[in-house]
Amino acid sequence: MSDGAISQDEIDALLSGVAIDGLNSSGHVGNGPTYHFDIPTLQTMADALKPKLEENINKTTSVTFTCENPVVEQTNRDHVLSKLPEVVIGINADYNAGVKGSHLYLMSPEFALKIFQLVSSEEATEVDDMVLSVVSEFIATHISAEIQEVESKGNASGLGYATPETLNESKAMIMFPQGDFVLSSYPLTYDGNAYTLWECIGGDAAEGLTKALGGGAPDAAADLTPIDLGGMNAAAGGSPMGGAAMGGAQMGGMQMGGAMPNMGMGMQQPMGGMPNMGMQMPMGGMGMGMPQNMGVNMGMNVPNVQQLQYPNLQAGMNAGEQGNISLIMDVFMEMTVELGRTKKTIKDILGMGEGTIIELDKLAGEPVDILVNHKKIAKGEVVVIDENFGVRVTEILSPMERVTDLN
Repeated sequence: MSDGAISQDEIDALLSGVAIDGLNSSGHVGNGPTYHFDIPTLQTMADALKPKLEENINKTTSVTFTCENPVVEQTNRDHVLSKLPEVVIGINADYNAGVKGSHLYLMSPEFALKIFQLVSSEEATEVDDMVLSVVSEFIATHISAEIQEVESKGNASGLGYATPETLNESKAMIMFPQGDFVLSSYPLTYDGNAYTLWECIGGDAAEGLTKALGGGAPDAAADLTPIDLGGMNAAAGGSPMGGAAMGGAQMGGMQMGGAMPNMGMGMQQPMGGMPNMGMQMPMGGMGMGMPQNMGVNMGMNVPNVQQLQYPNLQAGMNAGEQGNISLIMDVFMEMTVELGRTKKTIKDILGMGEGTIIELDKLAGEPVDILVNHKKIAKGEVVVIDENFGVRVTEILSPMERVTDLN
């Protein structure tokens, strides 16, 4: 934003409930929670839901849809946005009992209109409340089938979900699950036309469903690669002591087992002519069994090495904070368009009557101001839509300009 202008990526990020400072160097939303999902288990669930989805939509529409093999993948918001049309139908139905987490369905407006036309036998050219209501009922039936599948194949019971909330929005306005999530794509065809039903399952919900189905993400395997430390091959559990091998310790070319006799071991001669210090080192049993002060007794300076702990750079923007904006997405705000302003004395105002012309501070053709809750956020030009006035947005004010207006 070196030129003071706000980019489209930043606008999308704001609309999606992510702070602008969460953008990475590529201009995309910063990293959220990272999960490692058991995709094969979730793919098995999607395969089992394929015939149920086909049966559900055919029963709802009284025609024959064909459902192809679904595809389940681990993905994120940016990847899904690349698959979607500019305007989508989003159906939020979060899991809220047994398994909890984000749960979102997506479809194109054309698919929603087709379902409505087949159900109501009426032609529709625009997505309205009636279309959204039919789509909500269809999705609710499918989610019920999904819950039955999980409960029948797994150990979970009492699963529940929130009442579906269906919206017809720009894809930038859709509240996707934070971080990585699971995307299940169900390809459907009818009368030669292809449609897709996308299902987005948030990380917490995906892990809960996986556990309910008896699966789980594999833990990262321990790295057992031998490491050469001072002439010793040390695997997991090895001792980083130069020239020593666990069991029978080999030190300075001598094989030792059982008790180790007192010996100088080639150590530096102590001060004052004192003889070399010997040690009793019980070997075998529990490893080498060396005392903690062995390094001091041997005249060696053993440093205290600890792993450096880096601070969590994402601590100030966790998933819960990023998603808090969803709590107010349905709050209405007053938007006004200001043609211009002027100041008049009380005498002039009292002298106004019909036909009085008021001169404003704007020039003819100059952009008008767009305000939200009396705060200027953009500029635009006046247009006429049918018989109504409207405003076409021509400029989004930069954050610097908005801060200046606060003063």
